[in-house]
Amino acid sequence: MAIRLMLAEDMHLIRGALSALLSLQPGFDVVAEVERGDAIVDAALQHRPDVAIIDVDLPGIDGLTAAAHLRERLPTCRSLILTGLTQPGMVRRALTAQVGGFMMKDASPGELAAAVRKVASGSRAIDPQLAMRAWEGGEQRLTPRETKVLQFASEGCEVPEIAARLHLSAGTVRNYLTAVVAKLHARNRLDAVRVAREAGLLN
Repeated sequence: MAIRLMLAEDMHLIRGALSALLSLQPGFDVVAEVERGDAIVDAALQHRPDVAIIDVDLPGIDGLTAAAHLRERLPTCRSLILTGLTQPGMVRRALTAQVGGFMMKDASPGELAAAVRKVASGSRAIDPQLAMRAWEGGEQRLTPRETKVLQFASEGCEVPEIAARLHLSAGTVRNYLTAVVAKLHARNRLDAVRVAREAGLLN
């Protein structure tokens, strides 16, 4: 019997390519495609896929949150998360959400197909690169003060305003933000906000 697949990816080109590649694999049947995280559960309940292949970064709700909702509503459908990012916090969040698999978007068609089959069989498939990054990253947790500073930054506050709200000097706030960027392996402050949100570190 064919493994029934649902694809959740907001970029049409990538979703179309995934659908075409997976349809060429023996024993796969793509039964549903959605472009929003908040459409995943309804589509899954309607089409009853065996495996949902979910992009981590989706509009509506993110892929990991959607996967957790899907597990609650349709436990027979297992989730395979796809990501182009390698932050260790996201990997740990995926494991906490008990997804069936977590793979890089640049995996080869053969690797992705093997991961789908593994997840469908009830096993877990984790990209070695992601697993190593999580291992090497350790528990890079933000302190409460670092989290607060980043929370204000995520709301659009500039350094002087954050300093005033927290009764700190502007230099101290900048030091906190520099530390956060380093801890999260981010490129800059904006990227740190994105990484922290995807890792569930911000409200």
